[in-house]
Amino acid sequence: MSTLALLLTVVGAVAVLFLLIMQLKLHAFVALLLTSIVTALVVGIPLTDIVDVVEEGMGGVLGFVAIIVGLGAMFGQILRVTGAAEKIADTLVEAFGEKRLPWSLGGTGLIVAIPVFFDVLLVLLMPLLYSLVRKASVPLLALALPLLAGISAGHSLVPPTPGPVAAAGVLGADLGWVIALGIAASIPAVILAGVVYGKLISKKIDVGVPEDTEDDDEDGGPTSDTVPSFGMILLILAVPLVLILGSTVAEAFLPEDELPVQIIGLIGDPIVALIIAVLLAFYVLGMRHGLGRAEIQSVASKALAPVGLIVLVTGAGGVFGEVLEQSGVGDALEETLGEVGIPLIVLAFIAAALMRVALGSGTVATVTAAAIIAPMAEGADLSAPMLAALVVAIGGGATVLSHVNDSGFWLVNRYLGITEKQTLIAWTGMQTILGTTAFATVWALSIFF
Repeated sequence: MSTLALLLTVVGAVAVLFLLIMQLKLHAFVALLLTSIVTALVVGIPLTDIVDVVEEGMGGVLGFVAIIVGLGAMFGQILRVTGAAEKIADTLVEAFGEKRLPWSLGGTGLIVAIPVFFDVLLVLLMPLLYSLVRKASVPLLALALPLLAGISAGHSLVPPTPGPVAAAGVLGADLGWVIALGIAASIPAVILAGVVYGKLISKKIDVGVPEDTEDDDEDGGPTSDTVPSFGMILLILAVPLVLILGSTVAEAFLPEDELPVQIIGLIGDPIVALIIAVLLAFYVLGMRHGLGRAEIQSVASKALAPVGLIVLVTGAGGVFGEVLEQSGVGDALEETLGEVGIPLIVLAFIAAALMRVALGSGTVATVTAAAIIAPMAEGADLSAPMLAALVVAIGGGATVLSHVNDSGFWLVNRYLGITEKQTLIAWTGMQTILGTTAFATVWALSIFF
């Protein structure tokens, strides 16, 4: 299949997917699977391999996301039932005031996302977001978008998250410069995409906390006799973050073949770190504050009830992304962009944005775009700051236009309890403003390099 035909096929597949979900109201899980199979047929994936590609795409996403979402749901439920989430909400509202909450959430998301995966933070911080929305009596998106913008910026632009680190490695960029420019680009991006756009869009899409997360103490659910202290709650919340950050630091600065480093790497893996956090929350927040073992088991079981739909839809999004990746669209884009004569930093942004639209995964888009740009950057004799600027520009491009082939799209869609159309307006719009602003900022700074 020619490059043009392949690119047109990708555009058509995305258009059909939008039609099935938003116009024909076909369930997203079924629509994603159906579109994936049809696209696989069109791009020429052998009939005998299509089912294997579907299984690989589903398994590749769910191997991580299903575990993280399940553990995060348990963690969030114990925070809610024991009153811990409400305690944090009360403290933040009192400390910052309702008017400054979006700013504090944007900053919080940016800081804690630097060492932690997007999916992990999403499931960890959702209970806090719900409690703040209830406490401050504001539309959900007014607080959700600043938080999500901060998390997205930290994840996409600032090492040691995987995308920027991988791109820096491919381009030979200095991580210190990448961190500095990534933070510089993140600040205006979070303000515009999170705080400003969140305030604007919450007036057009005025939704509250999803019904299945509402307090249900009246139906006989387990409750604690006393609420844990704010310091204790923060300590429990910090455990997985510290463990993951410790693993990142150890791997960066210590020999990886030493046993202590391997142990730190194990307990700092997001899955293991969350298991430890859940067990601590069960004991410290639950059993020590009035919940018995049977009640904790009930809390854990109830937390998993709404997880199935999130997991299935997210997995189906992974299937669509896998089909597009197997189609060779990455190679086609590399061939096309290599022939275009535009400034290298602009080309870096465009390459990552096209990869993001086509493949879904921001990390995959970042790495692929870096590979496209690397040969051109190598022959251009660029300074260390300019190489770092290219990494941040790629991160910005790999953030924009998140849509139905991105697992993050569906996680946000389900956790916020909004429709697919509302998700496109709120989440996709926020991501596009975020990535574009970050790129514009680093492009402006690059004139001094």
